Amino acid sequence: MTQTTQQISSEWLAKAGLRPTRQRMTLAHLLVGDGQHRHVTAESLFDAAKGQGDAVSLATVYNTLRAFCDAELMQEVTVDGSKSYFDTNTHDHPHFFWEDEARLSDAPSDQLVIAQLPDAPEGAEIASVDVVIRLRRKG
Repeated sequence: MTQTTQQISSEWLAKAGLRPTRQRMTLAHLLVGDGQHRHVTAESLFDAAKGQGDAVSLATVYNTLRAFCDAELMQEVTVDGSKSYFDTNTHDHPHFFWEDEARLSDAPSDQLVIAQLPDAPEGAEIASVDVVIRLRRKG
């Protein structure tokens, strides 16, 4: 981990008031160390950590991603009700889900227009609206 990526990772954790443990720093480095946004699954993040020789369990990855989401450093995007992706871009925006690759990417927000939402049932309020546009390659 370079000085710059370590600083970016530390500042990312600090803005949420999270202690920079070794495991959190390892995962934060992989997620935001280069300043770019990421869409990851727990398994892909685990593989990336393992690939660079870091000893972190899959359970720790899941727990850390949950802590990052709870601290609003990331958002969870659920696809098919069974597969969760984690996004470091926490601003409201739509996603493309590439079915053939099981990959999530950002969709352009400025092209999305939602004219009207249905009324929430009695005693409920709309907490958020998630837009996942499923894609498959032609041909």
